[in-house]
Amino acid sequence: MKKTALVIMAAGIGSRFGGGIKQLEPVGPGGEIIMDYSIYDALKAGFDKIVFIIRRDLEKDFREVIGNRIEKVARVEYAFQELGDLPEGFSVPEGRKKPWGTGQAVLSIKGLVDGPFLVINADDYYGKEGFQKIHDYMVNHMKEDGDVYDMCMGGFILRNTLSDNGTVTRGVCTLDGDGSLKEVTETYEIRMEADGSMKAQDEQGNPVQVNPDQHVSMNMWGLPAAFLKELEKGFPEFLENLKEGDIKSEYLLPKIIDKLVKAGKARVEVLETKDKWFGVTYKEDKETVVEAIRSLIAEGAYPERLY
Repeated sequence: MKKTALVIMAAGIGSRFGGGIKQLEPVGPGGEIIMDYSIYDALKAGFDKIVFIIRRDLEKDFREVIGNRIEKVARVEYAFQELGDLPEGFSVPEGRKKPWGTGQAVLSIKGLVDGPFLVINADDYYGKEGFQKIHDYMVNHMKEDGDVYDMCMGGFILRNTLSDNGTVTRGVCTLDGDGSLKEVTETYEIRMEADGSMKAQDEQGNPVQVNPDQHVSMNMWGLPAAFLKELEKGFPEFLENLKEGDIKSEYLLPKIIDKLVKAGKARVEVLETKDKWFGVTYKEDKETVVEAIRSLIAEGAYPERLY
């Protein structure tokens, strides 16, 4: 059977979480964090290895909070996303504080995977269905050669991915008739109004229409190892096209994949999951997550102690 890796992007600074490291906040009865549940579901689905993408300054805390524990149940590797890790000839613009986004994060795993891999966010709970469907697609359907990248993604329903405590940003998807991704548009300030209507904005702050039943990307991408070459090629192009004084633009997976799809260089199978997302986007979200985990344990979805 094909080897498959779970890649967890955990290098985020957590600015909306009051400055704390939100990925390391305990939410389970035994001090488990959200990543514990994602890893548990991924291992049950058949993934062989866990790759954590973290910041170097978080390494000690990260290993103590989760890494050392996971090493007892799975093969673990670490990759590091750093602001200054740039292609030759480029330097960090004055005033830039944060790394360069999810594309740069995933590029950091080059050399650590040699087969298909699933990328997820550290602070999102995805549910079991997405891991199962993506692993099955990777092992039984994904082509790892050819001129067109064969990818897949967990297709969440927008209404299942909202926060009660503020707006969210989502990759809103348009699908072809065959269930593949036609377009993914990063959409901002999404919220449900009291009357059930939805509000959202585009990148420039203009109002856009969204449908609560639309598919959205939650950065749950199933990717072939060859895609890392595409990321490596595209990063210098992204940096070259930055406008002078731009210290905020990011090299983002949804935008990279959207561009490849539109150019006919990638096909993305959208694997629908009806599971409800939850995560700690805002500090106030933590109690909601704790309650949701308690309910899942009570329903028998998880044991009281995972490992």
